[in-house]
Parts: sequence; structure tokens; C-alpha cells
Amino acid sequence: MDVFLSCYEAMQRGELIHRRNRRDKEFHFQDWVGRRITETGFAWEVTKRNKYPDYIMTDHPEGYEVKGLETPGRELSFDCNSQLATGMHEGRSVYYVFGRYPKKPAADRFPVLDLVICHGDFLNAHRDYAHKNDSFRDFGSYGDIMVRDRKMYVAPTPYALADGLTSQCTLITPVEEALDGVDHLRQVGRLTRIDADRIAAKYSFDFRDNTLRTELTDNPTAGTVRDFIAYREAGDSAGDVVMKPARRLPRQLPLDETTDELSHP
Repeated sequence: MDVFLSCYEAMQRGELIHRRNRRDKEFHFQDWVGRRITETGFAWEVTKRNKYPDYIMTDHPEGYEVKGLETPGRELSFDCNSQLATGMHEGRSVYYVFGRYPKKPAADRFPVLDLVICHGDFLNAHRDYAHKNDSFRDFGSYGDIMVRDRKMYVAPTPYALADGLTSQCTLITPVEEALDGVDHLRQVGRLTRIDADRIAAKYSFDFRDNTLRTELTDNPTAGTVRDFIAYREAGDSAGDVVMKPARRLPRQLPLDETTDELSHP
């Protein structure tokens, strides 16, 4: 809550993102969030770039992964480089900080247009998957080329899942999350996600015809209802946050099935 309020107050007083140079396309918003965490007075570990999550708190079992989004531009999904989006990592709750800012600002200082801090469970609530990259050889004409299987995950952002986030500053937490000093916040929505009936368990790639095939299996948590609360600062009069209608995403079916679509809440 303190980190969220620090971000909200900084936006209200016009604290700008500082881009060090034109090639700084990744870390300027991350640095902006780091300054907001520092302003709370809570300590965080100084780690190398690309550490997950980006900010690991030392006094609380919590971490923050920062995702900057240019606008206009891609805002409905984001790449998770070798780390599946999750609400728990190495015993710490993980919160994701999404911030939108101008794609082509006229100067090297520019505003945060809107911001969402959401618990990782809002993006993916499964926690038992262990990421691993692997490789194999025997490829190519001489059979001595190595192929790396380096998985990249693409997850929806809160902007893809809920309406009412644009031009606002919003906090999304699991309904069971206890927040100290919650009187500084105002509830603006109850958001629900439901675990899918079937999920991918295996995939394979055929080099002969460049086809990727997946195998689906029953989801052990199918039908589980997960509720989240959307908050704003107590004095913020902005409107409610509501879930968008379930998106319909194409899925790959076994060979004996016809092409279909599956709805994902």
C-alpha cells in the first residue's frame, strides 16, 4: 500500500520519468519506480539488472517486477523473459508495476500517464511450475548444431483484463490480502478470474514442416474462483474498475479434433 501511495503522490505532483539517453528504452521507468520505493523508507536489495523481481524488499517478504508500456503501442500483453508471471517467487509475494508513458516524447523527461500495481496471482496463480531452459545437438547438415529451447512467456497485462485503468492509478490485490492502513484507500471494484478447465502440459516442434503442437491436460485447479479487489487512493474520485468480457483465444487441438476456440476468463 505504501509503495502504491508513493507512486500515486508522485504522479499527482508531476514527478517525471528521466530517460538518460535515447537508447535507454527499458530502465527509465524502472528507475522511477525505484525512487518511489525509496521514498517509502523501506529498504530493498541492490541487485544486478534483469534480476527477478526487479526490486526485492529486505524488511518484508515482497518483491516488485516493473513493466513499462509505451503508448500508443503494445499494452495488452507483455513478455516474461524466462520467468513465468507468478504471485510468489522464492517465498516472496510478487507485485507487478505497470506504467504507461508516451512512446515518442519530445524530451528526455516525460510523465507517467497511468499506473497499475497488481499482485502476480491476477496474471497467473499457479506456483508449482519450475522454469528451465534446455538444449540439444544433432541439428543441421553435419549434425553438430545446437538448438536452445529458451522459453518466452507472453502474459496479459491488467489493461487486457479490466476496464477503468486508463489515465488512473490503481492497486489490485487478492481479496484475502490484509492491508495495513486500508483507510487510505478506496475500493473501486471486485475482480474475479476463474481457472481454465484445460491447460497446456506439453509442446513439440517439427523441423520438417515448422509446426508447433501442444498437448492439453485437465487443469488440477479447474473452476477455482479467484477474487481480487481494485483500490484507489481514498481521495481519488475516479470511477470503478470492472473485468472485461472473457477473451476468446485460439488454441491448438489434437489431430483428431477440429479447429475451435476456447474462452479464457
